[in-house]
Amino acid sequence: MAKISACIVAYCDYEEVCAAVRSILHYTQTADFVLYVVDNASPDGCGRQLAETDFGDARVKILCLPENLGFGKGHNFVLDKLHSDVHFILNPDILLTQDTLPAMADWLLATPGAAMATPQLRYPDGKLQHLPRRKPTPWLLLARQLAPRFDGVFRKADDHYTMQDEDLTRPHKIEFCTGSFMAVRTEVYKKIGGFDPAYFMYVEDADLTQKVLREGTVWLAPQFGAIHAWHRAPMRDAGKFKMQLVSMGRYFKKWGCGKGKV
Repeated sequence: MAKISACIVAYCDYEEVCAAVRSILHYTQTADFVLYVVDNASPDGCGRQLAETDFGDARVKILCLPENLGFGKGHNFVLDKLHSDVHFILNPDILLTQDTLPAMADWLLATPGAAMATPQLRYPDGKLQHLPRRKPTPWLLLARQLAPRFDGVFRKADDHYTMQDEDLTRPHKIEFCTGSFMAVRTEVYKKIGGFDPAYFMYVEDADLTQKVLREGTVWLAPQFGAIHAWHRAPMRDAGKFKMQLVSMGRYFKKWGCGKGKV
């Protein structure tokens, strides 16, 4: 059985993080496992509460940071601590309902050339989330924003971007692995240096996927699943909107505006 590790980076919501941790421990019975919970200086004191919580499992390691480093840097904080075969990058709003981590790690290692994978994620009500995507382009990102309002050509482009025009009931190669649930070969993750620290938030998962694609293939593995609450806040904050534009500009400058190969 593979050695596995996982990391959750949290910024708030103690109860939600606890629920995620307990579901992971319940469905991950192997002793050769460590779960890092990195608190990004949560304003609600989540990190302090987590540090004081006894999960009854020595495999849980709580790390409290003095400042908010952002999503990618928060995950990179444990990079030099990893000695696993497969590392999982998880959101704090993930809930497991089966022994996904050990089984998925074994599948990833047994699949020739595979370097990263994501399971099929669903909302708490069971509805499918269309998170596996093709390589982003400016047109596809624009279509994604306009599809809910104008449908037509924008909806068709968005369906193509989110791969709804493919049969995703079986393992399928993808070019954009969601940061809410990533399984990556640890040797690859360390070789590429984890996340690009230049991103504070937004599209850092798309950037990481492109780096991994230089080392192997990236997959949707729908035979594995999890619940993802997906707390997606509306883009009403001017600062966050500017941050998103800056991150997108950095991404396209680095990887180009052309489409991918999937």
